[in-house]
Amino acid sequence: MNTLRKQILVALVAVASAGAAFAQTATPAAQEGRHGHAVTAEQRAAHQAERQAKRAEFQAKRAERQAARAAKLRADLKLTAQQEPAFAAFLAAGKPAGRPQAHAGGKGGDRAAYAALPAPQRMQHMIERQKQRTAHMEARLAALNNFYAVLTPEQKKVFDSQAMRGGFGGKHRGHGGPGQHGERSQAMQS
Repeated sequence: MNTLRKQILVALVAVASAGAAFAQTATPAAQEGRHGHAVTAEQRAAHQAERQAKRAEFQAKRAERQAARAAKLRADLKLTAQQEPAFAAFLAAGKPAGRPQAHAGGKGGDRAAYAALPAPQRMQHMIERQKQRTAHMEARLAALNNFYAVLTPEQKKVFDSQAMRGGFGGKHRGHGGPGQHGERSQAMQS
């Protein structure tokens, strides 16, 4: 009985090995994509170009929305010429920090190299990235404090109400903060 099991096991291993060898040589020019379909280098390049175009379109729309919000805030606050430089510095500090391209594991980074790092080094990369985020937030806070200091008490009330709705006070839209749903959040605050 044991010899029969051994023969069956040897036969299964032989079939599996042959199948694996056949699968490796079946499609040398194409790789399998996410859903098991063969994907050529041209198809991957086209897909990547499409993703880059969509990202550029998204960034352009986001810039338009930010400019519209800044214009609305400027109009709501009725800024004076003396307040404009502080407002411009506040807006500039609010722009997202650029992603470092050399950051392993991040977008644009080498994920394979990041995954190959030992756990302590990966943690060190995460800590360094968090320090960069904190430094950016501290710069935003300094610009906010400078801008807030030049506002009149009436302007501060307007600005504070805008910030509570998620406009310009530091809460990011879409992250569960106030103002995520626009008009609904205003109605809920009342």
